[in-house]
Amino acid sequence: MANQSEVREFLRTRRARVTPEQAGIISSGHRRVPGLRREEVALLAGVSIDYYARMERGNLTGVSDAVLDSLARALRLDEAETEHLRDLARAAQPMRRRKHTSDQTVRPSLQRFLDAITGTPTWVRNQRMDFVAANPLGRALYAPVLDDPSNQGNNARFMFLNPAARNFYPDWEQGADDIVATLRTYAGRNPLDKGLTDLIGELVTRSDAFRTRWAAHNVRFHRTGIKRVHHPDVGDLELAYEAMELPDSPGWTMFGYTAEPGSPTEERIRLLGSLAATDTWEANNVPE
Repeated sequence: MANQSEVREFLRTRRARVTPEQAGIISSGHRRVPGLRREEVALLAGVSIDYYARMERGNLTGVSDAVLDSLARALRLDEAETEHLRDLARAAQPMRRRKHTSDQTVRPSLQRFLDAITGTPTWVRNQRMDFVAANPLGRALYAPVLDDPSNQGNNARFMFLNPAARNFYPDWEQGADDIVATLRTYAGRNPLDKGLTDLIGELVTRSDAFRTRWAAHNVRFHRTGIKRVHHPDVGDLELAYEAMELPDSPGWTMFGYTAEPGSPTEERIRLLGSLAATDTWEANNVPE
């Protein structure tokens, strides 16, 4: 993905989203463009029209943080969008472009930590949405994703290429939006990650639903919220999640899921844990 194209489309779609009324601009007569005009964005950001036009053509080389912040305010960007704009600007600086290093292997201490967490499904994914580590309950929760070899343990492939995903994720539309927005965030942060760009290229080619969402250039942080799952073994689950980045494994995020105390989900998670423990015991005690 060319950085200039990413910058151009991101700024264009954000500009089209802001109405003159939202920006406090009195508008009269027919407008040929949706949202704000370039000269209106330039005025709001405190830069010349030529300078903003240069940025919207995709050239963020040498743009200061102060200008980026002014532009973010003019376009009414939220926190995730503002950080994405900064990532795109960093990627545009030739001296700062660095090749993405390959993911680390799972440290034994991390796996021990995960295995020590009981009663709470916990798992780790990388920025390509690969499932890289989990505790037994986390693996049991995501068994439909992990059991299909065509997904290669990748939640984005499962979401967009496996029809079973619409049953597993009752809120499929929202989940699909979130995955694409998260991938867009990571792509802006790591434009030289070949594995990530290959995955995006595969999904753009194979999934109309992904391609439509990707063209929207939305970005989003995935930090906390509610995840609803229809599990084939225990039924409907409604889980609150917390996301934690792992600084020693750049690009890795750990998710912990909890159920409301006394809820049907809490009871079903206990049942899922029992089933997972039984499966583990049977696998370790197969007669020779």
